Amino acid sequence: MSEPSITTIPSTPQLTSGLRLLCAITAVLQMLLAAPVLAAEEYRSVTVADPYLEMRTGPGGGYPIFHVVDRGESVDVIMQRTEWYLVRSDDGKEGWVARAQMELTLQPDGNPVSFDEAGIEDFTNSKWELGVLAGDFGGANIVSLYGGYSLNPNVSVELWGSQILGNFSNGWTGSINIVHEAFPEWRVSPFFTLGAGVIHTSPKSTIIQAEDRTDQIGHVGAGFRVYATRRFLLRAEYKSYVVFTSRDENEEVEEWKVGFAFFF
Repeated sequence: MSEPSITTIPSTPQLTSGLRLLCAITAVLQMLLAAPVLAAEEYRSVTVADPYLEMRTGPGGGYPIFHVVDRGESVDVIMQRTEWYLVRSDDGKEGWVARAQMELTLQPDGNPVSFDEAGIEDFTNSKWELGVLAGDFGGANIVSLYGGYSLNPNVSVELWGSQILGNFSNGWTGSINIVHEAFPEWRVSPFFTLGAGVIHTSPKSTIIQAEDRTDQIGHVGAGFRVYATRRFLLRAEYKSYVVFTSRDENEEVEEWKVGFAFFF
């Protein structure tokens, strides 16, 4: 008899472990999202028009207010993180100010300040993308984290890392992908992908005389990216894998995943 496959074994309802892993990856993604998404080469100066401007120690309402800039004073806008702006006061103090307050400031000529929001054009021309997806890998639960860099509006390179949770075995995969989008300006943008990497399988104790395995993989796939709002998008994809095992026969695995991503 031929050796049974331990690369793709259907999973049982171990959703608790899968959800815990998904939450952990989401937390990592949120920390990554805190990276700057806007940094001007020359700082933009605005004047406080409200009675005061509140500066916080971090980009969020939960951070304490440590300094107040009075009406008529100026601040330099250093960078943006989602709905918060890092500013520097005339006395050199740096802190974070909410977008709602920044929109009430004035330009040096006295006109109201306008802060552009990310839109469909930014979605089309973005350079970096970070996301998390979850779905099914040959009957097992899979959670993936990826990062991508756009070479041009049509072609991008992505690095993927995934955790596989099965009934009789767990594992992980790592791969590098090339993604091609024919219509990057569309709000719902279809894409094709191909790539290669490795898969590591660790059988559980219920399988007798089974050893850990690391095999090479290759895949082709297709999917679509949907611009949601501001700097967020939804993503769904299907991939067909070939696992190049050390045995006489290779294995074929189908995968589908859905999730969300952040672009900048």
